Amino acid sequence: MDRLKGKVAIVTGSTSGIGIGIARLYAAEGAKVVICGRRKEKGQAVVDSIAAEGGEAWYHFMDMTDTSSVEALIADTVEKYGKIDILVNNAANVGLKDGRVDELTLEMWDAIFQSDIRGTFFATKCVIPYMEKNENGGSIINIGSMASCGGDLGSTAYACAKAGVDMLTKYTALQYGKQNIRCNCVRPGLIVTPQNEANVPQALKDVFLSNIMVNRYGCPEDIGHMCVYLGSDEAAYVTGQVVNVDGGMNSHVSTVAQFKELNSRTW
Repeated sequence: MDRLKGKVAIVTGSTSGIGIGIARLYAAEGAKVVICGRRKEKGQAVVDSIAAEGGEAWYHFMDMTDTSSVEALIADTVEKYGKIDILVNNAANVGLKDGRVDELTLEMWDAIFQSDIRGTFFATKCVIPYMEKNENGGSIINIGSMASCGGDLGSTAYACAKAGVDMLTKYTALQYGKQNIRCNCVRPGLIVTPQNEANVPQALKDVFLSNIMVNRYGCPEDIGHMCVYLGSDEAAYVTGQVVNVDGGMNSHVSTVAQFKELNSRTW
């Protein structure tokens, strides 16, 4: 349980959902984890739960849409711990119902892009100079979305922003690989969390489960385990990758679920 021993990790948006799952696994693997988000009470509760399990964590306020807040997070982490080894860009506003092209306003579009890619870009930009000073560089892990895998009936702005995260991942990996800074992206599938479970309709769960290749939905720990690997020295030769952690949902042609219902392999 020491795969991240001695490493300092920032997990943005770690006061709920997937972020908590990543942070708790990081702490269990020996990392010093910076919990950050806008909700201090919830953030401190995560810190306390990690401490109760023998890990080390620290809460820092962060608003991903406020550049001064992001700069303070990075600078204060270095001041406290002396370095940053891992940045997980998890914070984002999920806009799964943001609409079709003709329905979106520029204000809606800009709000999603500000949160879901502008913030990821700026946090990455801020952390790179500090990682360049590390003997072993660092690992930047962007949390993308399977929404960027193909077109859908809605979620237009969200999907476009997350597609931008995919490409930002590749550009960062290319431009800073020689400084031992790796950058990878994890695309979660349907992740059911304690925070969102009551808001996920059963009809939506059924649609997803018919397309997932395993027998369950995802949980935060599924994403956390991949992030542990990508943040560890085990992934020293892995960079520029966009990895789906979706139960195989995007591994098949779009007609598979319907043919399974017909108990047929083809027409």
